[in-house]
Amino acid sequence: MKPVVQQDRTGCGIAGVAALTGQSYSAVKREAARLGIAASDPTLWHDTGHVRRLLAHFRLQARKTEEKFTSWRSLPGCALLAIKWHREKTGPAWHWVVFVRDAAGAYVLDPKKSLHTHRRTDFGRMKPKWFIRVRSKKAPVSLRVTWPARV
Repeated sequence: MKPVVQQDRTGCGIAGVAALTGQSYSAVKREAARLGIAASDPTLWHDTGHVRRLLAHFRLQARKTEEKFTSWRSLPGCALLAIKWHREKTGPAWHWVVFVRDAAGAYVLDPKKSLHTHRRTDFGRMKPKWFIRVRSKKAPVSLRVTWPARV
């Protein structure tokens, strides 16, 4: 899976869906707009509703509830992960990233524009709060492989 960089301040959810679908940020942003989801809408990282609607629109299957993060080893092969969780005046907020475990190993695709590399393996620096399991309806392929011994 390839990383997609967010082009808008609140576009991490759009970028995550773009990475999961293999599409560009602008293509997913256009579809989001058609669904009434604005890239500038802060609820993209205050609420899971918009991201779930995008996932469903692109025929990606997501669990109906968020699951508490307990360890990197316990994550499924593919998930949207909430990191940098904090409280703002309007309520909880977070940054969306995509966790992937495949034949290339385990890594996080972080869409933050200012990063030098968007494929991260510095698991100790990220502090996930919870995650949403995601899998494709088109090609339900197991992404489960053996976790590297060093993590």
